[in-house]
Amino acid sequence: MRPIAHYQELISEYFNELTLTKEPKNLYEPIQYILHLGGKRMRPVLTLMATEVFDVDCKKALAAATAVEVFHNFSLVHDDIMDDAPLRRGNETVHEKWDINTGILSGDAMLILAYQHFEDYEPVIFRDLAKLFSKTALEVCEGQQYDVDFETRDDVTIPEYLKMIEYKTAVLVGAAMKMGAIVAQTSEENANLIYDFGLNLGIAFQLQDDYLDAFGNPETFGKQVGGDIIENKKTYLYLKAMEFAKEEEKEQLSHLFSIQPNDNTDKIQSVKDIFTTTGASEATQKAIQDYTFKAFETLDRMSITDDKKMLLRVFGEKLMNRNV
Repeated sequence: MRPIAHYQELISEYFNELTLTKEPKNLYEPIQYILHLGGKRMRPVLTLMATEVFDVDCKKALAAATAVEVFHNFSLVHDDIMDDAPLRRGNETVHEKWDINTGILSGDAMLILAYQHFEDYEPVIFRDLAKLFSKTALEVCEGQQYDVDFETRDDVTIPEYLKMIEYKTAVLVGAAMKMGAIVAQTSEENANLIYDFGLNLGIAFQLQDDYLDAFGNPETFGKQVGGDIIENKKTYLYLKAMEFAKEEEKEQLSHLFSIQPNDNTDKIQSVKDIFTTTGASEATQKAIQDYTFKAFETLDRMSITDDKKMLLRVFGEKLMNRNV
């Protein structure tokens, strides 16, 4: 395993060589556009990294890693349409730059293009990659639907919320790592364990994102702190606060999540105070820690060298930006 920057450079070079200059232009130009907006490209990095964990040259996994990234960007194009989002990575979203119909169709094409990258592999590896990919893609769609459904529900439970973030976010992290294991042709046990490692780390990462949205440092978080509160999103913090709150606090929190004032400063602070006093903040930090530890426990059962286990652990800690 090498530094993350090395894998990112390999992915970047590979994407720069990907040319989608086919006709019709209005189908392929939006695809080229979204794929070259960059981003951290962490999911394909995980595929390359996992391949080298099992002592196979990561370049053999470039096609599988590309499939993961193309699929991820396909989901972003469609998510942006559903959210009516004007910007993605600081640039116009596809449906804003072109139109909604173009966004839908180009997104559809990206899903097919993602599958085509598996054709670089021999039949056994192709079958296993495609099988995992189909399962994961469907789960991501299910997770997105759960998320949409939860917007109009007042009875969402903690287990339901955890299932939603598992499907919407974490399964693709787990699948990205398992694809590297499949390309490396390691044992089925190793492949399943590295999937679980990625899955649990993905859940911990999303829970941390919930937490940082309220309590993060605006200079380092990279997004507006309090964004979920402004949008009245019922995150893990909110659900835990409602679970622990006294009746008066529940009423106050419900009221705060039903209003959209012109100036959200007081609303954000009031909600954060409730998150803290009810113990929801502490409970969320504990859940982040629990899922991170759960990810690290899979390393003990993996048949790889101790130095590889340590590298994966260090990567996990860096990803979580905390020592747990």
